[in-house]
Amino acid sequence: MNIRRVAFDHPDAIKLNDQVQAEYAVRYGDEGDVTPLDASMFAPPLGLYLMAYDVQGRPVATGGWRTQDENDEGYSDGDAELKRMYVIEEARGNGLARRILAALEDDARAAGRIRMVLETGNKQPEAIALYASSGYEPCVKFGHYRFHEDSCCFAKLL
Repeated sequence: MNIRRVAFDHPDAIKLNDQVQAEYAVRYGDEGDVTPLDASMFAPPLGLYLMAYDVQGRPVATGGWRTQDENDEGYSDGDAELKRMYVIEEARGNGLARRILAALEDDARAAGRIRMVLETGNKQPEAIALYASSGYEPCVKFGHYRFHEDSCCFAKLL
């Protein structure tokens, strides 16, 4: 696998974002994640967006982090928020999400962020298992879905 930095609005990133949104819509019976995002949020040094490609050059996984500091959505100073972690179904089970997660944590740490936070949903048990096994612990809810009953928030000190 080849993991490289891309812009959040890169055509391959858009393609996989559309796929993950469709998966969210099926799991939650809604329109997907409507958290406002744009490419500038993932541009270094404020964040990073990664794309993994298989040996044939096909995009198979994504993930990014963006800077968050204390605000009225419950973030704290020094937070890095994990967004759009996704592995296409055919590539799951090969440790790819774990590799992307580690690279994002390393980059956020190098950028001076002190805590990685993420929001997922209770209908994504695979994601919850990945984060729990990677040292993330439940935390006070934050972000766009902080009042939603299906929302689960996690944090890990970097």
